[in-house]
Amino acid sequence: MADELKGLETWNDAMTSLQLLQIDPHGFGGVWLRAPFGPVRQAWLRQLAQTGVNTVKLPGNLDGERLLGGIDLSRTLQTSRLHMQSGLLQLADQGVVCISMAERFPAALVAPMTQAMDTHALPPLQNATSTQGLVRTQFGVIALDESLPDDPPLSQALQERLGLWFDLHALAPSDVSEVSLNSPPMDSTHDELNIRIAPLALASMRQSLTHIQWTDDQALAVCLTAQGLGIESLRIPTLALRVATCHAALHLRSQVIDEDLAFAARRVLAPRATQLPAATENTLNSEPEQSSPEDLSAQPPEPPPGEQASKDEEKDASTNHSQQDTHTPEEDAFNTPSPEGLQEMMIEAAMASLPPDVLADLLTKPGRNPGNTSGRSGQYRSGTQRGRPLPPRQGRPGGNARLHILATLRAAAPKQRLRNSAQAGRVAIRSEDFHVHRYQQHSASCLILALDASGSAALQRLAEAKGAVELLLQQSYARRDSVCIVAFKGAQAQLLLPMTRSLVRAKRAMTGLPGGGGTPLALALKMACEQATQLQRQGVTPILVVLSDGRANVNLQGLGGRAQAQTDALQWAVQWRLTGHRALWIDTSLQPDAQVQNLAHVMGGSYMPMPQVQAQRMASAMDSLRRQAG
Repeated sequence: MADELKGLETWNDAMTSLQLLQIDPHGFGGVWLRAPFGPVRQAWLRQLAQTGVNTVKLPGNLDGERLLGGIDLSRTLQTSRLHMQSGLLQLADQGVVCISMAERFPAALVAPMTQAMDTHALPPLQNATSTQGLVRTQFGVIALDESLPDDPPLSQALQERLGLWFDLHALAPSDVSEVSLNSPPMDSTHDELNIRIAPLALASMRQSLTHIQWTDDQALAVCLTAQGLGIESLRIPTLALRVATCHAALHLRSQVIDEDLAFAARRVLAPRATQLPAATENTLNSEPEQSSPEDLSAQPPEPPPGEQASKDEEKDASTNHSQQDTHTPEEDAFNTPSPEGLQEMMIEAAMASLPPDVLADLLTKPGRNPGNTSGRSGQYRSGTQRGRPLPPRQGRPGGNARLHILATLRAAAPKQRLRNSAQAGRVAIRSEDFHVHRYQQHSASCLILALDASGSAALQRLAEAKGAVELLLQQSYARRDSVCIVAFKGAQAQLLLPMTRSLVRAKRAMTGLPGGGGTPLALALKMACEQATQLQRQGVTPILVVLSDGRANVNLQGLGGRAQAQTDALQWAVQWRLTGHRALWIDTSLQPDAQVQNLAHVMGGSYMPMPQVQAQRMASAMDSLRRQAG
């Protein structure tokens, strides 16, 4: 029942967001709607179409000139004169642009779009004429995100600028079929449910929006709440205050109240939470401090009994007089909630809107992984043959580079009058006009497993590692992932298994591996770095997983000595950190070891204590590491 009520609240808030877009389509950036293609999302989009907001849809094959405006190539070639066309962002002025599959929106177009959102003007065009001035436009963005948990997320730049976040994955079609919101009671003649605000009421709301102000205590409470939830961006409190102001204007209020701040906390701050807030400390109100002897000596002496009685009578009279007048400024100021009270109210609203699994993730979430750039499906790389198309660039065709005809014609069109073509109807093209195709490809990932085969418990650890490798290889073909095994024991580290997807080869390599001897950890990290360098040259993204207790006692020369062995291990841990790739250290000690945690931190990787390793748990940890974004 609680889940149904929470789903109903989410859908009602999603409907409220449509009304806020009518009042202020660009003030709070827009809406990030995470939902698969289906009845729930289509119901929200149908309601958006009924609002009357100017909505411009961005197609999937969009290029920079269609987005920002540029040369109208067909008219230019027909008339032999330069003609410009308006971009989609200019057509969306005072409205919104709707991006389908926003998680795959090209990064080359995100940058000019976010620049236009910040400056309220389009970036200057490369082929614009000198007479064309700055093009002003104000628009919001509706990002329709269909990504799955293992897909790339929405661009961070867009995430930061979209005020309202909604996740409708958990909603069923039956939960939203009969739900809508009534327009504010501006016109008493209309009682039907309608998401669209009447023109007269909308004009009044927009006019009142410019006069609604928040108090300093409310702004301080929003900032403290954002800080308590682990939100680092300074844009977010500003967006939350803007959403609260629009919510107040929607309900025809002249000032922001707690209900408006609670809505902003639920839909702006709560989805961005990265940590659980600490409990607010109201020690001054909850437990009075005991006065020290020095404080008692500093207090003024008590008056005589007669004088004290007269003062008590005056105090009672003044109290009765103040109770008769309930609208005194002093009482209004006393009833105004403090920033601490507002912060506590907003935190409660934010925490109540989070599902239980998100709260569990926040409770067990490790610290941010510093400086790693390799993601779950490999790094991006540029190519000239296949992949996702990128904007063309100026270059000479030949070899693997193919000529981009349309981009070449666009570059040559503005210069035709200067080149004085001898034959009419011909386009004069020079070498500086040549543009070539570019594509973006995903490189595959490879898990480098560094297995500690030393000590008496090595056989058990290797048996568990074997089970984990088998579980990983079952999904390697679909994910384009491979596994590379480096075993270290005694005085050497060996490449037990080169990069492979073969489950049979992995089983054979793991079966005949004996255990015992010292722990040459530095040699293992050195070999892992060398393997990572070779894999990167082949276009494969390496990810290191170390399975060891971290008690190195063999140095790089293969000699014993715990102090020098630890120093060499730290040195190569730093070398791995400099590569910028992800790493995971699974500690097989009986108790979590601070020394191993330090090694994992130096490597820039995650640390996972697992005294009793289980194959399924270790495979889940490796899969979680691979799915994390860089």
